[in-house]
Parts: sequence; structure tokens; C-alpha cells
Amino acid sequence: MRQLADRHRGSRGRRAGRLGAALAAALALTVGPLGAAGFAQESGSDVQAKLDNPYQGAQLYVNPDWSAKAAAEPGGDAVADESTGVWLDRIAAIEGTSDAMGLRKHLDTALRQAAGKPIVVPLVIYDLPGRDCAALASNGELGPQEIGRYKNDYINPIRDILREYSSRANLRVVTTIEPDSLPNLVTNTSGRPTATPECDEMKRNGNYVEGVGYALAQLGAVGNVYNYVDAGHHGWLGWDSNLQPAANLMFQAANAGGATPADVHGFIVNTANYSALKEKNFSITDTVNGQTVRQSKWVDWNQYVDELGFAQGFRQAAVSAGFSSDIGMLIDTSRNGWGGSQRPTGPGPTTSVDAYVDGGRYDRRIHAGNWCNQAGAGLGERPQASPAAGIDAYVWMKPPGESDGSSTEIPNNEGKGFDRMCDPTYKGNARNGYNPSGALPDAPLSGKWFPAQFQQLLKNASPPVS
Repeated sequence: MRQLADRHRGSRGRRAGRLGAALAAALALTVGPLGAAGFAQESGSDVQAKLDNPYQGAQLYVNPDWSAKAAAEPGGDAVADESTGVWLDRIAAIEGTSDAMGLRKHLDTALRQAAGKPIVVPLVIYDLPGRDCAALASNGELGPQEIGRYKNDYINPIRDILREYSSRANLRVVTTIEPDSLPNLVTNTSGRPTATPECDEMKRNGNYVEGVGYALAQLGAVGNVYNYVDAGHHGWLGWDSNLQPAANLMFQAANAGGATPADVHGFIVNTANYSALKEKNFSITDTVNGQTVRQSKWVDWNQYVDELGFAQGFRQAAVSAGFSSDIGMLIDTSRNGWGGSQRPTGPGPTTSVDAYVDGGRYDRRIHAGNWCNQAGAGLGERPQASPAAGIDAYVWMKPPGESDGSSTEIPNNEGKGFDRMCDPTYKGNARNGYNPSGALPDAPLSGKWFPAQFQQLLKNASPPVS
């Protein structure tokens, strides 16, 4: 059982050292002209000392595109003013599409919302070549070899636009760098029962590592941009055989494509996923009838049972890999509340370790590897800064109500395929222990508005929506 446990994969992962950033800023004062807001700048990059935690003391950007959809739903007004991530999931999204604003318009809107006060704009950088090599629903527009197009047509235009706003002292841009990328190279390549030919190809050609490194280098050089690399979630990387190797691979990427570890401000976990923030009814050290919680079918020998513990553990692994000791973490809490009538009020019975865990766990998924439009999920903790030790913020990086993928195949020009994990009739694969998918029916393409899901998230919110 341990061998399978070590290989689970769900979907959808700090900091420039403060001393290094301060030295760079001091150096810039002697070599570069002053920008419009008085920040020292060099040709080709903006050098200003970055904040320890960009979320501290700042308001959060409310995306009008998402907010309008949420407000139009019954009860949606209660959360329509929350901040959600802006997903730049294809080249066309940079300038804007028929149903979504472009990057410049988002930044201009953020400045109006800020009214001169600090504001955080959360962006998701999501268009790697051969994107998400283990899940068809989030495949992208670029082929496995199109690293040149990724750099020139995707990252460079984003960088150039962000540079235009780099002198706005009150604007803080937080980037989530490429969900579903680097963790796949650890868990879904040859030697694992979860391997896919597509992930083997991306490991072999190096374009995930090179692409992530290039994004870190180009965006990290902009003075008011803070890069957080996607680090999966506990049900993907929580086993010993996955955790440190993933952190080591991320350190490799932070030294690729022109990047240095100082371009990484932190990591984000649970991006667009459902893992509970904190399981309060049991812990990893509990024992039932001589069996540890790790031996339960649900935990399956994982070292973690929830995302807060995993985030703090991954932070330690990242420091061991070579990242700064003050690296920070974000946790996506947009859909991991698991409230409503099915939320347990206490531990399960002690008749067996499985009964104890299953009866007490907040996460009601069939399996922790299930990632698509999960039935029974609810909104989680609202976005907030510095909620726990080592955690920069809880965020809603995945906009609640946007689909993870279509329940059936839908032709499209966005490069998005049909993944059976989004089909409620699917009986599973090695990545979810051959369990039912647990997906909601009648879902649209990934990223499209899914009213039934939004209503479910409202109903099952924890903390409740008032």
C-alpha cells in the first residue's frame, strides 16, 4: 500500500531574501535613475526592496468579471466582493477576450479600487508548453516543444505590461507560477504506476523547468511583483518520497532560465483544489486500536492530513532545498470549507482507524486524488493576511464557480481536452486509487462559469456565508 500511496496525484503549488533585496535596492540608488514614484530603476529591470509579506497592510483586488457573475447568483452578493485570482491561461487572455478583461485593464481597475492605498492583484501564470501533462481538462494551447513561444509570446508580453506599472508604489502584483507543472515531474513519470507519456516527455525535454525558471526571472525582476511557485497539495506531495524531491526540483527550476532563488518569494499550495485547511477531529499522531491514523485508507501513509500542516512542512523542505529561511506560503482556501449538513461535529467512532478518520474528516471527497468539480465542496476561509505561522495569506486563487473541466467532451479553440476525472460516471485510475471521480454532472469547460457548483459552494461554506 505504501508504494501506491507515495504516488498519488491530485490536481492543482518566499521570498527573495530581505537582505539581498535591500542590498540590490541600495546598489540601484547609485547606478540607476529614479522612476516616477522615486523607486530606483535600472534599464531592463526595476529594483526596489520587496516587502516581507505583500499581503500585509493591503486591500485585495476584486475582479469585476468574477464579481459580476457571483453577484448575479442567488445569495452571491455575500461573497461578490472577495478577491479572486486572475487566470492568464492563454496568450489571448493577456490582451483580453470577449468575456474577460485583459491584464492592463485589470491593473487600471485595481488602481481605481485602491484609491492610493496598497492593493494586491493576484495573477495566475498558466500556459507552459505541454501544460498539465497528467490531466486533459487543463491542457493548454502550446505544444511540448514550444518553449520559445512561451517565452516570447506569453511571458515577455506579461513582463512588459507589468513594467509599465512598476513605479506605482501602492500596487503589489502576486503571481502564482504554473500550477500543475513541476509536481507532475516528481509523481507522474516513469517508475511510478501514475506515469503518463506526456509527463515523461516534459521531464525529458526540460521545458517545465526552463519555462518556470524563465517566468521567475522575467517577472521577478519587476520591482512590485512577488512570485509564488505552485507546490501541489498534501494529497499529491505529502509522502516522504514526494515532498523533498519536489522541493529540490523547485530549487532546480529557481536556478534555470536566468532565475535565482531570490526570484521566488514563496510557494502556494492547494491551488484550485479541495484539501481541507485544518482537520480538527484527528491528527497524524492519533492511534486507534494499535493502528496509527497514517494506516487508514484515507490518509494512506501520508505524513499530512490537511493543507496547513502540509504548507508548513513544505516550507521546511524548501529551506532544506536551499531557499531562504524566510520563504513564505499561500494556501488557496476557495473551495476547501466542506461545511453544510455533512460536516462532522467530532471524531468518528473508535471501532477502527478507518471509522475514526472517515467519521471525523471534514474533506468529504471519495479520494484525496479527486480534483474535478467535487460534489459536496464549500467555500473555505475568506482571503486574509498572516493567518498562521509561516503563512503569508489565505487566498481564493481559484475563482469559486469556475469549472475545473467539462463533464463530457466539448469542442473548443482553447486547447482544453476532456478528462474522464470530470465525468461523474468515471471509475478512476491509478492517480485516485481507482475510485469514482466524485465530479458534479453537467459541467462546462475549465474556467467557464458553473452555476450549480457556485450554489453548492455557497451552501456548504465554512465559515458559513451570512
